[in-house]
Amino acid sequence: MPKHPDIHRVLVIGSGPIIIGQAAEFDYAGTQACKALREEGCEVILLNSNPATIMTDLEMADRVYVEPLTVEFAERIIAKERPDGLVPTLGGQTGLNLATELAEKGILEKYNVRLLGTPLSAIQKAEDREYFRALMREIGEPVPESWIVESEEGLREVAKADVWPLIIRPAYTLGGTGGGFAENEEELLEIGGKGLALSPRHQVMVERSVKGWKEIEYEVMRDSADTCITICSMENIDPMGIHTGDSIVIAPCQTLSDKEYQLMRTASLRIIRALGIEGGCNVQLALNPESYEYYVIEVNPRVSRSSALASKATGYPIARVAAKIAVGLRLDEILNSVTGKTLACFEPAIDYVVVKVPRWPFDKFVLADRSVTTQMKATGEVMAIARTFEAALLKAVRGTETGVHGLRLKGIAQWGEMELEEVLRNPSDERIYAVAEALRRGWDVDEVVNMTAIDPWFVVKMQGIVKLEEELRHAGERARTGADGERVLPPELLRACKKRGFSDRDIAELTQFTEAEIREQRKSAGLTPAYKMVDTCAAEFEAQTPYFYSSYEPSVFDEAAGFAEREQA
Repeated sequence: MPKHPDIHRVLVIGSGPIIIGQAAEFDYAGTQACKALREEGCEVILLNSNPATIMTDLEMADRVYVEPLTVEFAERIIAKERPDGLVPTLGGQTGLNLATELAEKGILEKYNVRLLGTPLSAIQKAEDREYFRALMREIGEPVPESWIVESEEGLREVAKADVWPLIIRPAYTLGGTGGGFAENEEELLEIGGKGLALSPRHQVMVERSVKGWKEIEYEVMRDSADTCITICSMENIDPMGIHTGDSIVIAPCQTLSDKEYQLMRTASLRIIRALGIEGGCNVQLALNPESYEYYVIEVNPRVSRSSALASKATGYPIARVAAKIAVGLRLDEILNSVTGKTLACFEPAIDYVVVKVPRWPFDKFVLADRSVTTQMKATGEVMAIARTFEAALLKAVRGTETGVHGLRLKGIAQWGEMELEEVLRNPSDERIYAVAEALRRGWDVDEVVNMTAIDPWFVVKMQGIVKLEEELRHAGERARTGADGERVLPPELLRACKKRGFSDRDIAELTQFTEAEIREQRKSAGLTPAYKMVDTCAAEFEAQTPYFYSSYEPSVFDEAAGFAEREQA
């Protein structure tokens, strides 16, 4: 079906200021959406309270209002501009909450403004904890044992059930604000009381904790014709119990069997259909690592932080497609802007690994509590693409720009055994480095897995990085003394390290060579980066507007042949 013929002017609500729990991903999504709506001939009216964004540049929309994101100001703009429709799902939780409030107070009906894309009923079913729980049970999807609480007395009633530990999830909040784990009645009353105060609905869901299970996410898309596709699967390296914004995330999932993958993919598509969402949707699930048992944890009926990650990881423009669905187009009518040939109903295919590492502000707030739980503390994140997990992880760690160039945290070698075990058992921003240090000290993989609940696959991969570090130290000693006849590192060792993401600087530190010497040895061994495509289709179709990532994996099918040899700025 074509674009809705009666939609000419569209109001887009932005996400407001960049705060903990909400970063530039919504600026990215909103900018994509504004461009997509204008491509369809719509006049775009933008409301956002943050002038320091690309989204509020004058060329992004026909009218830009930098005003507080409140019902009062939104109504004034609606009364003046008289938009035909409002897109509620591209401004994160802030935009979603404001759009919901405008609809419930009758303001949209008063000015004859249509809520475009995901209907209000779908938003309410996904965001209201009681509706959501009832719907999941209705369609046969498992949810943890839970209670909807709207008062302190309700919290006391939950405590009488004597089910511990419990997790508290406030309704309609961002970044896990007001949530947490409770091990006893005192903690339940304290955290639950805070959650009730911070929830716009004065409502929290208290549920049985699945702390330690795998956390899996699926990004899915649906149009008005009920066509659904999976954009991307993502797996948190950290187990349940840590907010996904504070967790290291890998895409696509690496440790699932095909049965587990298909089980949760099917569940995600069933959920988006049951909710009636039109556009993008993020489904979070918990999987028991010892069985096929899983629970549906949460659904975001909007473009989220994970949507931005999935979009950049696959090259699939989620916000652009969601905006076009909102004005009436179907997936099979939307052209993939990367290939210029395929349609948006094609599921993306990727032939690389993506790792996201959070960026915490603890270098600036040195006295802050460094523990990470269900309430997000990261203020940003880094995404890296490579052909192996190890290379993507090390790229991302360097990208955080915290002065760390590998998995060796400054001063960690001086930590005592008890201090190391404490960080392994109680997650903080330093846990990934603690895992590597434990492996350096000869701790068994199973021992580390038992303390952290991190899947053994990831720990074994990090053990591989640690073993290469040790090989580099020994090779550096031999090369500097000329024990092997030459004062250079073995080319095969350099090749193995570069394929696994070691930087020249990292290799230099481990071998006691200078960075310039390592670079010269690398080039003499013919080790230069190749540049490979992110094109949404794993090179099945020719791409018109791809982007590239660097890799030291040699390939006769290098998509960017000759690119590496060109003079680069």
